[in-house]
Amino acid sequence: MTVGDLYTALNQKIPPELSCDWDNDGLMCCADPTREVRRVLVALDITAAVVQKAIDGGYDTVISHHPLIFTPLRALNPFDPVAKKVIDLLQSGIAAMSFHTRLDAVEGGVNDVLATALDLEDVCPFGADGEEIGRIGSLKKGLTLSEFGLLVKRVTGAEQVLISDAGLPVRRVAVLGGSGASEIHAARAAGADTYLTGELKHNNLTDAPENGMNLVSGGHFYTEHLVCKRICELVARIDPSVYTEIVNSNPVRVV
Repeated sequence: MTVGDLYTALNQKIPPELSCDWDNDGLMCCADPTREVRRVLVALDITAAVVQKAIDGGYDTVISHHPLIFTPLRALNPFDPVAKKVIDLLQSGIAAMSFHTRLDAVEGGVNDVLATALDLEDVCPFGADGEEIGRIGSLKKGLTLSEFGLLVKRVTGAEQVLISDAGLPVRRVAVLGGSGASEIHAARAAGADTYLTGELKHNNLTDAPENGMNLVSGGHFYTEHLVCKRICELVARIDPSVYTEIVNSNPVRVV
């Protein structure tokens, strides 16, 4: 299987038309689409450390959730951190492909994986402005918000979870991995008593009691990184002979 074959097959499983209009994902850099793919490194983010691991480990391709190139590059030189990563990958013959909001929205993607990890039932999409990338479902058994926060920590591996209690038992839960502050109203409109996302603003959390919905901020990385295993599964279905490995790309620590 070549790099081009892999990208074409992943496009079929994670269609580009699911991406939000503002997004930038896809085949981020590729010196040779005919290069054979034997080793794939999977990460949430393509950091400099991930690039170095790909080079040192002899990987042919890096697949990420977050785009390697999000805003347009104005120049291609080693003085810009993103451009340097692109240069290093191209010089090593390593392709990079990213699947961002389309991996959020696709069935079995980021938010379905998160909903499954929380053991939610009757899961369905929700979202604003026709972009239904979130998921909402029901717990089998109601929990207090503190109990639910501990559940989130356990299934995601988060070092800390922020909760803001609106005084409601946790039964109907909306989830959106990553930065989901803009979907608070959509989650409430969908019938959620509790909304879990990766990042929330301070005023979102402090307003939760007055707005009548519990809020849980589980960390951007932790609410999304579970999808890396799903990416490995997709690659294995395309070509079982390809070796895949997940690398933790998170440089952030709690002290």
